[in-house]
Amino acid sequence: MPRLGETYDIEIETISKPPAQYNTDEYFELELPVAPAIMVGEDILTEGSDISDEKVETAICEHLGITPPDPKKRGILGRLLKK
Repeated sequence: MPRLGETYDIEIETISKPPAQYNTDEYFELELPVAPAIMVGEDILTEGSDISDEKVETAICEHLGITPPDPKKRGILGRLLKK
């Protein structure tokens, strides 16, 4: 995430709390996604699972109204494993 904040004109905010605090009524009242999660603006990209750096970067570019970078070329092993 810090790399993307240096590359694009965006503010990166990381919120880290003990797991017990994510299961409180007060947290649910904030209407934030279930941790771990990534949001760009008001859009939730993922909650409770991983996401590729490429998808996060594409969402940031769309949010900023700029053209996303070309997808990275993957080799045969990457295509088979879908990474």
